[in-house]
Amino acid sequence: MEKILVLDFGGQYNQLIARRVRDNNVYAEILPYTTDIEVIKNNNYKGIIFTGGPNSVFDMSSPHYSKDILDLGIPILGICYGCQLICWMENGEVSTAPISEYGKIKITSKKSELFKDIPKESIVWMSHTDYISKPPKGYKVVATTENCPVAAMENTNKNIYAVQFHPEVTHTEYGNQLLKNFLYNICKCDGTWIMDNFIENTINKLKKEIGNKKVILGLSGGVDSSVAAALISKAVGKQLTCVFVDHGLMRKDEGDFVEKTFKSLFKMNFIRVNCEDVFLKKLHGIIDPEEKRKIIGTEFFKVFWNEIRNQKEKGYFAQGTIYPDCIESGKGKAAVIKTHHNKVNIPEDVEFLGIIEPLKDLFKDEVRKVGEKLNLPKELVWRQPFPGPGLGIRIIGEITKERIRLLQDADAILRDEMQKNGYEKNLSQFFCALPNVKTVGVMGDHRTYDNLLIIRAITTDDFMTADWAKIPYDILQTVSNRITNECPGINRVVYDITSKPPATVEYE
Repeated sequence: MEKILVLDFGGQYNQLIARRVRDNNVYAEILPYTTDIEVIKNNNYKGIIFTGGPNSVFDMSSPHYSKDILDLGIPILGICYGCQLICWMENGEVSTAPISEYGKIKITSKKSELFKDIPKESIVWMSHTDYISKPPKGYKVVATTENCPVAAMENTNKNIYAVQFHPEVTHTEYGNQLLKNFLYNICKCDGTWIMDNFIENTINKLKKEIGNKKVILGLSGGVDSSVAAALISKAVGKQLTCVFVDHGLMRKDEGDFVEKTFKSLFKMNFIRVNCEDVFLKKLHGIIDPEEKRKIIGTEFFKVFWNEIRNQKEKGYFAQGTIYPDCIESGKGKAAVIKTHHNKVNIPEDVEFLGIIEPLKDLFKDEVRKVGEKLNLPKELVWRQPFPGPGLGIRIIGEITKERIRLLQDADAILRDEMQKNGYEKNLSQFFCALPNVKTVGVMGDHRTYDNLLIIRAITTDDFMTADWAKIPYDILQTVSNRITNECPGINRVVYDITSKPPATVEYE
């Protein structure tokens, strides 16, 4: 399989670069800048992309790399810090810019294979304090801005290209075209990374790996575990058993929907463990957010592994690990593997033949594509991000059965109205939260003192930052009217208009 290496120097957009490459049907993988050059030599990469980063190349404590990488004969594209790093390695000059560039900037480009089919003038996204004051010998300047004399440079003899801006972000008008030019015109890729091929190859691989053995998968009802279950089921059918722990903190009727989907649609061996009462007992009187999270997480895995111990036949353990769960960070010397809920620690007394992770090479958007091609219901494939502790962190204060039901009912109304109005497609995430606040109200001729409810809705590309959604007033009015009329116990509805930052998406 043809591959592009994204060499991570601590850039915040490293995953976005890899995703953009894959959008062009070329597989990309991310490795930290600490990766040994011998590893790179032995992987037959079609091209290498140096990411951006927050450091200065002339600071020797910043991430650097051996100059030998520029002599491997592999096409290279440096982005932002990666651009400056190439200059520094090739003995050019990098300096602190007299005028920093941030945001949308007009760029003027010259004839270059990298800028093929891109207008001479276009808008790019800049984010830099340093700049190239003098390009290295043998490098030609192919783009400039008003304040940046080397917005892009190239050495066609060595097949090395560098841009000071970020082509991977949507704010750069022709960023995708530039990446496409690098992949196909410079790296000579064929574009064989296609989801249909991935599904067929993965199913064949799973059949061979699993044979006639059993597989147990922890199914949460989220996108990753659901797609993993569907993919493994296509490979080994009834050899797969899914264990679904229903802690009572999911959205209204969601547990029933998950059970129906996998029992009826896929005819799977499906074990549902209903344990709401157990969780409520453990959470009684608890109001501290971190303590709630810890209790829910600990109890969830206790219930799950107790159920696994009841399975007599030894088999494989499957999980919905995806690529971002496995990426090693390139942010300086303290690089660590990211921890994530998809990576499960197996108790010492539970033995498996091995671990099955069919989605470990995919990003979330690719997982959704696989889910669609496997005919999973739209509600599962496009399920919005939902926290592991569920509604437990959308109920501020103590979690009780009554408060769970109240929030579930209100949240269901919000979802129903978003769907009816066709507005849900405009939102990245939306939900209700129940703060521990009561307010005075009037219903009929009676004074009430009931719960305040918060509606939260955001738009975002990457969830690192988010803006509050501008939902039309008439839709909000309908939602508010329905909630206060149909949910006894709620007499006031407010809309959160705080972006991230300074706020987070969730409340606890």
